[in-house]
Amino acid sequence: MFKESIIEQFHQGHCIDAYKLFGAHFTYEGCEGVRFTVYAPHARNVSVIGSFNEWDETQHIMERTGFTGIWSIFIPNVKQWDSYKYRIEDRNGHKLDKADPYAFYSETRPETASKIYDLNEIKWSDKTWMNKRTKNFDKPVSIYEVYVGGWHRNGEYPYTYEMLKENLIPYIKEHGFTHIEMMPLNEYPFDGSWGYQASGYYAVTSRYGNPAEFASFVNACHKEGIGVIMDMVPVHFVKDAFGLRQFDGEPLYEYKKISDAESEWGTLNFDLWNEEVRSFLISAASFWLDIYHIDGIRIDAVSNLIYWGGNRDRGTNEGSLTFIKRMNYYLAQEYPTVMLIAEDSSDYPKVTESTQNGGLGFDYKWDLGWMNDTLKYYATDPIYRIWDHNKLTFSMAYFYSERFMMPLSHDENVHGKKTVIDRLWGDYDTKFAQARNLYAYMFAHPGKKLNFMGNEIASFREFDEKKELDWFLLDYPRHDAFLRYFTDLNKIYLAHPCLYQDDYDYKGFKWIDADNAQQSIFSFYREDEKEVLVCVMNLTSASYEDFDLYVPYKGTYTEILNSEKDIYDGCNMCNFEPVKSKAVKEKDAKFENKINIRIAPFGAIWFTCPKKKTRK
Repeated sequence: MFKESIIEQFHQGHCIDAYKLFGAHFTYEGCEGVRFTVYAPHARNVSVIGSFNEWDETQHIMERTGFTGIWSIFIPNVKQWDSYKYRIEDRNGHKLDKADPYAFYSETRPETASKIYDLNEIKWSDKTWMNKRTKNFDKPVSIYEVYVGGWHRNGEYPYTYEMLKENLIPYIKEHGFTHIEMMPLNEYPFDGSWGYQASGYYAVTSRYGNPAEFASFVNACHKEGIGVIMDMVPVHFVKDAFGLRQFDGEPLYEYKKISDAESEWGTLNFDLWNEEVRSFLISAASFWLDIYHIDGIRIDAVSNLIYWGGNRDRGTNEGSLTFIKRMNYYLAQEYPTVMLIAEDSSDYPKVTESTQNGGLGFDYKWDLGWMNDTLKYYATDPIYRIWDHNKLTFSMAYFYSERFMMPLSHDENVHGKKTVIDRLWGDYDTKFAQARNLYAYMFAHPGKKLNFMGNEIASFREFDEKKELDWFLLDYPRHDAFLRYFTDLNKIYLAHPCLYQDDYDYKGFKWIDADNAQQSIFSFYREDEKEVLVCVMNLTSASYEDFDLYVPYKGTYTEILNSEKDIYDGCNMCNFEPVKSKAVKEKDAKFENKINIRIAPFGAIWFTCPKKKTRK
C-alpha cells in the first residue's frame, strides 16, 4: 500500500514528496474512494469525520499502520468537495478535531475543515515556458509584488484567480514587469496576517478560488512569458486549535520547550530539529513547484532561521540551518531552474553560496541594507546630504558578496512607515521628483528588482489588506505620468542587456564619480560588449546648464531617460540632442573623455553610447 522508501525518507527528514503519501487521495481499492493518511505518533485513536459521515467519529476509525506514527484508512464513495477533519484522541483521552496538515484545499474562513480535492484535474499547456525557464542570473527581472486581496476588488470582494487572469496579466505585460510575486497563497485564518501566519501549507487559499483556477492563472502567466514567485513561511505557524498546534495532544510540529516554541508574532515556531517537520516543510515547498509550476520561492524571515528568535546574541540555530541547507539542496536538485530567494536582514555569510560550497543554497538575497540606506538618504534634507553621501555608495562596497535583489516591498509601505513616495523629503512636488530619481537609481543599480503594488502609481496611502489600491489616483495627471515613467523604466531596462546580464560580475558596473558629496551628484556606468549606459543623479534642488560629466569611452552619448521630462510631469530640462564626447586635457583625470550636459534639480539621466566594433 505504501512505498517504504517515502516513509523512510520522511522519518529521516529527507522527503520532498510527502504529499504523495499523506493527505486525502482518490484511489481505487476494489471501488472508488479516498485514502486518508496522517502522521500522529502520540495519538491513542484517530477517526476521519466529515460531511460524508455526518461528522460521526465511530464510522471511519483509522488503522495504525506498521509504520511509526502513521494512521490510514480507505473510505469508499467520498466525493470531490466533501469536507473532513481528523478526530484525534490523545494519550489522556482528550479529543481534538484537526484539519489535515496535508490538505490540498480548505473551507473558506471562518470555517476550518479540509476539503477533498483531486489534483489530477489540473491541466497544463506551459511546456515551452518550463523548458526555457532559468534562474535568470543574466536576464532581466522586474518583480511586481502582489497581495491578491488588495490589488483590485469587485465591490466588497477581492478579485478571484479567474479575474486576476483577465486583469493582472495584461497589467503586468503593459507596464513591463517580468514576474509576479504573490504574498502567501497558502491557507490562513486571519486576513490581517496577509498569509504569513499559515494554517494549510499545501492548500491554496480558498478566498480567491480553487486549485484548478489558481493553476489556470499560473498557466496563463507562463503563456504570456510571466514568471510566478510564491512567498513561503517555514519559520512559524498559527496557534489556532484546528491547526498544527499540539496536533496529536502533544508538541509535534512546534518545539517542546515553550520559550523556543513561542514566536515574536504570537505564533508557534516550527521545531526544525525534528526530521518529520523538516520533511513536512521541504515537501510543502516542493509541492508548489511540482503541482503548480511555481517559478520561484521567496523564504520569509530567514534571519529567524539562522539565529534563535532572529537574535544574533542567542547564537545560530544549527538545526534550523541544517533544515534550510537541506531544503535548498533538494529543491535545486529537483527543480534546477527555480529561483530560491531569501528575505534575510542579517549579515550572515554565504547565503547565496551553494550548499556544496558551505553556503545556505539560495540563489538570491534581498538587499535590505541597500533599501534602508537608500530610503534614509532620500528622506534627508538635501542640505545635510553632504554628510550622508556614503549611504548611496556603500551598497557597491559589499554588493558582490552575495547575489542581491533590490526590494522596495510591502514591508516599506506598512506599519506607520508611510509609503515609499511619502517617506521622501520635501513637499508634494519634490516628493515626485525624488521618487522618479530614486527609481532611476534603483533600475540602473546592479541586482534584480522588486516593487510592491502601488509603488508604480506613487500611492500615498499605506497598504491595507481590506482595501484595493487607490486606482482613482490615475485620474490625476501627476500620478498617471508617474505610472508612464515607471513603465518606461521597465521597458528601457528590458531593452538594454547592459543593465542586467552582468549584474553579478564586477565588469558590469563602474563608478564615474562616487565622491562628489559637495554637489550631491552621483555618476556611474553599466556596460556590456555592445554599449555603455551612463547614469547621473542630482540629489539637490540646484540645476546645472554646463556640467562636465566624465565618460568611459569616446563617442556620442544619447539621453534615453530623463526623470524631469515633461511627459513625466517634470520641468523638461533635458539634453534633447546627442552629445559628442571631448578629450580631457587634465593629466590626472580618471577618464580620457567627457561630455557637457544639462542637469535639472533632482534630475536623474541615463545616456547610452554604442561601442565601436574593433577590427579583427
